[in-house]
Amino acid sequence: MTGRSPWVNDDNAALLTDLYELTMLQAYWREQLTQEAVFSLFVRRLPDSRNYLLACGLEDTLRYLETLHFGPDALDYLRSLPQFASDFVAWLEDFRFTGDVYAVAEGTPVFADEPILEIVAPLPQAQLVETFVMNQVHFQTLVASKAARVVRAAAGRTVVDFGLRRIHGTDAGLKAARAFHIAGVHATSNVLAGQVYGVPVSGTMAHSYIQAHDHEIDAFRAFASLYPETVLLVDTYDTAEGARKVVVLARELGESFRVRAIRLDSGDLVALAHETRAILDAAGLDRVEIFASGGLDEYEVAKIVEGDAPVTGFGVGTRMGVSADAPALDIAYKLSAYAGQGRTKLSPGKEIYPGRKQVFRREERGRAVGDVLARADEKHIPGSLRNKGCVGQSSRPLLEKVMEGGRRLPQGEVGLEQARERARTEIAKLPDRIQAIEPADPPYPVELSAGLREYLRSVARSVG
Repeated sequence: MTGRSPWVNDDNAALLTDLYELTMLQAYWREQLTQEAVFSLFVRRLPDSRNYLLACGLEDTLRYLETLHFGPDALDYLRSLPQFASDFVAWLEDFRFTGDVYAVAEGTPVFADEPILEIVAPLPQAQLVETFVMNQVHFQTLVASKAARVVRAAAGRTVVDFGLRRIHGTDAGLKAARAFHIAGVHATSNVLAGQVYGVPVSGTMAHSYIQAHDHEIDAFRAFASLYPETVLLVDTYDTAEGARKVVVLARELGESFRVRAIRLDSGDLVALAHETRAILDAAGLDRVEIFASGGLDEYEVAKIVEGDAPVTGFGVGTRMGVSADAPALDIAYKLSAYAGQGRTKLSPGKEIYPGRKQVFRREERGRAVGDVLARADEKHIPGSLRNKGCVGQSSRPLLEKVMEGGRRLPQGEVGLEQARERARTEIAKLPDRIQAIEPADPPYPVELSAGLREYLRSVARSVG
């Protein structure tokens, strides 16, 4: 052990990068390849089970760029590696990010090949940040997109994040709670997320608490005495019998009984919800709600809702926290311009659209009908999607400048609740088939502008 912190912080984040970013950085420095570059961050294709992605992770990206530096420990470590010359490491002492960032706002639905953000900066700076930026935007967009599907399936019922214990790492667990909140999840079990982000925290009880008591009813009595408006977990031994013990507790406490809900965590949740609802209602406990958890995702939640089960809330953990059905995105961070010239890549399936870009969202009567991926300097996009010229049709650019000269602009100071509201309103504007959890047919249309198509052909002719 070196005694250095294993946690990522502002002083060591510059080293949270792939080695080749640093070796390229030194090579750029040696060759004086320091002119302005444009890098575009985008997802090449959506997972088969996703109709859209929900952009997330910009806040952490901007914080990283604002604070990026090589501290004394980082510089000492780089001096110890054989790849790096002492004069290069000395140059890193004053290294800072001084570039610009253009991005779609957090909570905005995005589609394949559309830039989530673009970084415009001297080539060495724009190159170094690749790993961290991809890491943060990839994961947070991944889990926000999954959570939005769960919220959709819940059809207005409460969704609580239970995922922390199985999410892949502590940083991911914290950032996921924020992404889930943007996507519409109502609360989290993650207490640190509550402190850091102000996300509402919520929790029930574990089976171990029931097991620690000699009798289930004794556990219910003790917990309800300490937390009168609690949620009691009733499936430790027998779900229906657990519900009946809640009835016994209600009779004992009389008017002092304030238990808010029971929780079902195993078995046929649809059948058990109906059975326990009948038990509670027969005892006059119709105000006691039923909360379901245990291996849930959007598909299981949809089954419960479609089964007309009397469930008013869901605890969703592992499958949402790791985006189990689509655990990774085909995300890329690619050079699209250098020294004022567009750059491309013509590898099959991995083409790069050159230059800085803009995404225009076309809307008809307040609903999105398709996007146009264009060059950044295009201000007017001729109608080429269906119903062009339709009354009530408009288009709006999605990427805006959020950082200039390494400092955040007011557009980059968006609060968490504003991002959550944006997600709610922007998802609602999508066609119903795109909002659905089933694969959309046809998918959401995204096309290239004539200007970008021509620029791509021009750049492609000049390379190779």
